[in-house]
Amino acid sequence: MKPQYRIRLFDFLNCLSDILDWISPVLNDHHKQVALISLRIADTLELPVVEQNEIVCAGILHDIGAISLAERMETLKFEYANGKAHAEMGYQLINIFEPMRRAAELIRFHHTPWAGGQGRFSNGWQVPLGSRILVLADHIALLIRRDQGILGQTEAIKARIIEAGDALFEPRLIEAFLELADKEYFWLDLVSPLISKQLEQSVRLESIHMNQRELLSFSSLIRRMIDFRSPFTATHSSGVSATAEHLGMLAGLNEYECFELKVAGYLHDLGKLAIPAEILEKPGKLTDDEFNLMRGHTFYTFRALEPIEDLSAINKYGSYHHERLDGTGYPFRLKRKDLPLGSRLLAVADVFTALTEDRPYRKGMSNEQTIIVLDKMGANNKLDPEIIELVKANHESINQARIIAQEASREEYRNFLSQLGNLAD
Repeated sequence: MKPQYRIRLFDFLNCLSDILDWISPVLNDHHKQVALISLRIADTLELPVVEQNEIVCAGILHDIGAISLAERMETLKFEYANGKAHAEMGYQLINIFEPMRRAAELIRFHHTPWAGGQGRFSNGWQVPLGSRILVLADHIALLIRRDQGILGQTEAIKARIIEAGDALFEPRLIEAFLELADKEYFWLDLVSPLISKQLEQSVRLESIHMNQRELLSFSSLIRRMIDFRSPFTATHSSGVSATAEHLGMLAGLNEYECFELKVAGYLHDLGKLAIPAEILEKPGKLTDDEFNLMRGHTFYTFRALEPIEDLSAINKYGSYHHERLDGTGYPFRLKRKDLPLGSRLLAVADVFTALTEDRPYRKGMSNEQTIIVLDKMGANNKLDPEIIELVKANHESINQARIIAQEASREEYRNFLSQLGNLAD
């Protein structure tokens, strides 16, 4: 059994940032810009390295709680005043993973204005300095025009920040920004195609070494980010995970391989973070353009996990779940010989879960209906017929594993929503 998994946190956060911004070209590099501005301000203030790292982690994920394209576009307005809801959602999504808890706290208050000093506290909670830096950095990034040269914009941006003053920003942070704003490199880095490289060189994020329990916590964090964006998807990944793990046991895989299938189930739809919630929640047939967007999600999953070598097998299991044995799947058009058993198992688990789970707009299929669909896909060389036979022979136990996992996830989602409560109002 593999004792540890090594993950370079920056690599993964950088890829997550890309996925979040791929939802619209207008958002390109927004998270990274906020992270880099925050880092420069924190460095100017000579904050300890550990605090600078926390601020970068928070900056690169600060809008993770903005779940729809419409809301994401609203966050791009300088006067946007309703951000506490998505800030609280971002906090609730991230805080379950120990290495990211401090970043989650910073995200929680990244839309709390200074308000002449009243912004030191919010709902009885003390607002961290890192959050106050994020407020300023976010507004600076929002003022950057993508259709104009950056050095011609600096005076106007400085003027807007000064004009907003301590209604929005802590005065000493404005002073730190104005000190930076006179340096051309500060602005050029923000619009450079090498912004990821600059962030990586500037930040000191160490690799995380995780045992299986910690990796499961990490993958559960990602599962919540993916699924809790909508009641339409709130329990899907947990159902796929439980089904894949159970199928793996029935197929004779060892404990370690079944564990990796479980994790792959949690991560398989990671790329859906790049798909607008409006499409994910659409109950009817998708248009061609919408379906083409949806087809990209497995590609985004693969690219996001690709830099993490220790998750290579898990990545293949999860990212290939829409590949088909005859090569007609997506996004790589792989055939049976290219698909490991774990990928074939997860592909069946995904279809099985999608067919049998209840959705807000329809009930799940019966056993008989599910088997008819799976048999057809097996006969047409889409899914592995041998795995489908395992489903047919063990349908009751597989479905029970799915139901138990999804009910636990449903309860977790209810608790998540109750935690949001009135804190986001």
